[in-house]
Amino acid sequence: MYENEFPKVDDVVMVNVRQIADMGAYVKLLEYGDREGMILLSELSRRRIRSVQKLIRVGKDEVVVVLRVDEEKGYIDLSKRRVTPEDIIKCEEKYMKSKAVHSILRHVAEKNDMPLQELYESVGWPLYKKFGHAYDAFKMAIIDFDTVFAGLSMSEEVQKELLAIIKRRMTPNPVKIRAQLDLRCTGIDGVNAIKAALKAGEAAGSEDVPVKITYLAAPFYVVTVDSLDKKLGFEVIEKSLEAIKTELEKHAWTKFKIEKEAKPVSDSDDKDFAALLAQAEKENELVSGDEDEGDAVAASDDDM
Repeated sequence: MYENEFPKVDDVVMVNVRQIADMGAYVKLLEYGDREGMILLSELSRRRIRSVQKLIRVGKDEVVVVLRVDEEKGYIDLSKRRVTPEDIIKCEEKYMKSKAVHSILRHVAEKNDMPLQELYESVGWPLYKKFGHAYDAFKMAIIDFDTVFAGLSMSEEVQKELLAIIKRRMTPNPVKIRAQLDLRCTGIDGVNAIKAALKAGEAAGSEDVPVKITYLAAPFYVVTVDSLDKKLGFEVIEKSLEAIKTELEKHAWTKFKIEKEAKPVSDSDDKDFAALLAQAEKENELVSGDEDEGDAVAASDDDM
């Protein structure tokens, strides 16, 4: 995955355990062409070892730190006991990024009938040097491909295939967050009060993170936010709910209640909501053509 054939001393790397022996565990370094390494028995744990099998298992991926490297003989000694929790988090993140980059480059190489090594030399490794990690470069390329790949040597076919697979695999899917509200206003300006509150709620959104408010059935409304950033999505929907509450409370005889807390929704949740909405629309069909939706909401609130 990387330009260097061997890791350096003190590098934290991902390995897969292949065999457990008397001296320790034989592993393969997943980021370095499955080169063999060994975790010595004394480097498995800081505690007294009662059972090696409880510390390490064949087939399991482990995060380890490099102690010694002999490139001539191909020896790589590793330690599990010297790895910190922070090392594990950083290594796992780096490994997943490198694995994603490797998969993309391998796909492009196969599609264009070219050696994977050649593609790493012309595209992958230069991006690692320029951006710290090729994965970060690929993410930037989704919106600015020409700038990211400027100066790199690749054919038009390779460039086209690379851009297509980067967009297909790395463009994040938007997170949909939804909350359900119970809104009521029995004052003389009830309809206008609710309309103003809903308008304030939608205004809390933006072009990138829009807020959509759907009338379900009196007195229930559903607030939905779509965002590529989950944290930002929750911030926007909370801002929207607060705007609705603030505007509604400017009027007398009002009620604001969060019937269902804001939460991400799955595809199955979305289908259920669509079915519920269709049923609600059917039930809300007006017999008279001169009564609007707002009047229906106000009329239904007389039981407060």
